[in-house]
Amino acid sequence: MTDYGHELMFGTFITPRADAPERVVALAQLSEQAGLDLVTAQDHPYQAAFLDTWTLLSMIVGRTERIRVSPNVANLPLRPPAVLARSAASLDLLSGGRVELGLGAGAFWDAIAANGGPTRTPAESVEALAEGIAVIRGIWGQAGRSVRVDGKHYQVRGAKVGPEPAHDIGIWVGAYKPRMLRLIGRLADGWLPTLGYVQPDQLPELNKLIDDAAVKAGRSPADIRRLANFSPGGGVTGTADQWAEQLAELALTHGLSTFILAGDDATSIQRFGVEVAPAVRELVAAERTHPSTPPVEATPEPQREQVTIGGEIPGLGLTPTPDDGKRLSARALWDESERPVAPRIDEDRRYSRHERARGQQLIDIHDHLRQELAQVRDLVDQVEAGMLGIGEARSAINEMTLRQNNWTLGTYCESYCRLVTTHHTIEDASMLPNLRRADARLGPVTLRLEEEHKVIHEVIEAVDRALVALVAGEGDLKGLRDEVDLLTDTLLSHLSYEERSLVEPLAAYGAH
Repeated sequence: MTDYGHELMFGTFITPRADAPERVVALAQLSEQAGLDLVTAQDHPYQAAFLDTWTLLSMIVGRTERIRVSPNVANLPLRPPAVLARSAASLDLLSGGRVELGLGAGAFWDAIAANGGPTRTPAESVEALAEGIAVIRGIWGQAGRSVRVDGKHYQVRGAKVGPEPAHDIGIWVGAYKPRMLRLIGRLADGWLPTLGYVQPDQLPELNKLIDDAAVKAGRSPADIRRLANFSPGGGVTGTADQWAEQLAELALTHGLSTFILAGDDATSIQRFGVEVAPAVRELVAAERTHPSTPPVEATPEPQREQVTIGGEIPGLGLTPTPDDGKRLSARALWDESERPVAPRIDEDRRYSRHERARGQQLIDIHDHLRQELAQVRDLVDQVEAGMLGIGEARSAINEMTLRQNNWTLGTYCESYCRLVTTHHTIEDASMLPNLRRADARLGPVTLRLEEEHKVIHEVIEAVDRALVALVAGEGDLKGLRDEVDLLTDTLLSHLSYEERSLVEPLAAYGAH
C-alpha cells in the first residue's frame, strides 16, 4: 500500500469544442461553483474542431476566481518550450498563481507534421521532452539567469529568463511507457495518466518505475504527484458513495491524489464536486489519521533506523534543520546511534536578539552549504539525463553562480568541496575547542563532530577522485553519483546533528 501523502485535488477534463465555446466556459464555471480545484482541457492544436487550449484557459481564468487551470496535456511538438514556458508563466501571473502545466511528448504524428511539427520516434520523444523540460524550467528562472540547452531537438543559447511565474508551476507529464515514466521520476512534478489506458492493477508496477528513477536521481518518490483522468464507467462506477470509496482506495493504495473527471455532463460535474469529492476527502483523512494497517513505502530507500529530531529550541526561538532520515547510499560511514547528545545549557534562560543571532549564523552557514550541495546534485542530474554535456554544464555553472568564471563540472565540485573543508577547518581550529573550554559538558559532542569532519573530508576526497576519473575518461557518471550520494548522506546528517548540538551553546557562549 502506498500513500504519498499529497493533499487531495479534484477537477474536470472538458472538451474544448469550437462549436459550443460558451458552454465550454460555463462548464468550467460550474466546476468552480461545485467546489472543485482544477479545470483542464485537452490540447490538440491540429484539431480544427477544437478551441485553442491556451486561449480557452485564459478565458476560463478571466471568468472564474479561484479554480486552477491546466492543459491536459500540452502538445510539446507544436508548442516550442520557450514560448510555452512564457505562456504558462504569463497566465500564472495574470491569474494570481492558478496555472499548472500538463505536458505531453506528442502523438498523432501525421497530424502534427501536417501542421508544421516534427515526426519523432518513441526514443526521440523522450529526448525531446527532457530537453523541453530543461528549457521550460530555465525560462522560469530555475537554472540561472539565462537559458542554455544545446539539445538534439531544442537549441536555446542564452535566452533571457522570464517572466517568472507567480508560483512554482507543476509539470505533470502524461505518459505510460517505461522510458517516459523514468523521465517523470527524474524530472517532473507529476504523473498524469488516464484510467482505462492504465488499469488499477498496473499502478504498482508503473509507480515503482517512477519511484526507482526518483530515488536514483536523489529525489523522494513523494516529490511526484500522482494524478488520474477518469470517466464514469471507466474504472469508477456506481453511486456517489461508491465513487468515493473507489477513489479513496486508489488514493490510499496506489498514491493517486488528483482525480480529474472527464466529460461534459453538467449533472456529473456537480455531483462530483458536491457529493463525491468531500466524501473522498473524509475517507482519506480518516485513514491517514487512524490507519488500519501500517503504510509501506513504494520503494524502500537504503537507510538505517533513525529518529527524526526537529522543532524549535524552547527559550531560544531557533529551529535547527531536522534530519529526515532518508539515505541515498547503501554505505554508512558512522553509527548515528552512538552520537553523544548535547546538554541544554539553561532551560529557563531567555536569549537576547544578539545571542539568538549567534546561533542563527550556524544555521545560515549550513543552509548555504545545503544549497551548494543541491546545485552540485542538480548539475550531475542534468549531465546524467543527457540535457547537458560537460561543455554545456560549464556554461550553466558560469550563469548560476557568482564565483569565478571558466569552471568545468570538476572545478565547480572541487570548489564546493573546498568550501566545506574550509568551514570544518575553522570549526576544528577555534569554535569547537572554545566551546569545550566554555562548558566541559560539550566535550563529547565537540570531539564527535571533529571525528565526523575527518570522515567527511575522506568522502570529499572520493568525490574528487571520481571527478578526475570522469574527466580523464576512466570513470563514469554512475561512479560520480555514488560518491555524491554518499557525500549527501554524510553531510546532511552531520549538519543537522551539529545544529541540534551547537545552536544553543553558540548563543550562550559565542564562537570565540
